[in-house]
Amino acid sequence: MREKFVARLEALAAADPRIFLVTGDLGFGVLDQYSRKFPRQFLNAGVAEQNMTGVATGLAMEGRIVFTYSIANFPTLRCLEQIRNDAAYHDANVKVVAIGGGFSYGALGMSHHATEDISILRAIGIPVVAPGCDWEAEEAVTALVATPGTCYLRLDKTSAGDTSRPGERFTLGRARTLREGTDITLISTGGILQVVLAAADRLAIDGIKCRVLSLHTVHPIDREAIVAAARETGGVVTVEEHTMLGGMGGAVAECLLDTGSAPQVFRRVALRAGSPYLVGNQEYLRTQYSMDADAIVEAVTQAHGARDLKPAL
Repeated sequence: MREKFVARLEALAAADPRIFLVTGDLGFGVLDQYSRKFPRQFLNAGVAEQNMTGVATGLAMEGRIVFTYSIANFPTLRCLEQIRNDAAYHDANVKVVAIGGGFSYGALGMSHHATEDISILRAIGIPVVAPGCDWEAEEAVTALVATPGTCYLRLDKTSAGDTSRPGERFTLGRARTLREGTDITLISTGGILQVVLAAADRLAIDGIKCRVLSLHTVHPIDREAIVAAARETGGVVTVEEHTMLGGMGGAVAECLLDTGSAPQVFRRVALRAGSPYLVGNQEYLRTQYSMDADAIVEAVTQAHGARDLKPAL
């Protein structure tokens, strides 16, 4: 996704001199071409992410569309006060980009596990976007450039590839239906979409046909698609590489209760409470924390078998 992000940003920067990229002293291999082509639209702020966000806000207040760029928690949690008080409060055109959502940098330990960012940043009320495939990542960049104010773009090391269809348009706040089915709806955000689609294919072989929604925008959330899933299918299972405390699954549950649209059954596949202390690559950590295809298949199978029970919210 990182390469797709940079390629689309380059194309947009060539046509719009307001676009500016600030990095927190990383990404040199992937950003080399951008920095050479647009030296007046690029700044390395050094290992000083809070300062990076303050500088970005100042540039935005002078008419720029500024992207801040760093890995995992560094452009988000380390800069939370600057994002909240400087950028978002002033409705500045700052687009915060985190490379390495979830366990993308799992081998570097919990300091690099981005597993609370969605909860925290959606609480600020800014658009929170977590693409699930390369096409969504590219299109999200274009959409965020056109969206006034502060936004968050969460990119993953893994991806579902290109899931677009001919003539399809990407719209912030609108979920995409990637599989049709009436038994259970799987709602996914972020790069774990790749695993969700694999699980849905396995379930189809067993006769459980899942509707699969890519909820690339967690805030604002697509209420229409979520309510339709609850009313038209036998239950809802959310999947995210993130804590379940206030994450996408919580946002979906809030939407369902707020609209009086309780599904027959509801389950969440996500990180349970507590800090993830294990170290390893992304695939290993997904397995250890029950977010791999086997865990998704098990959650859906249990939900499918419990459809006649009272919804477990």
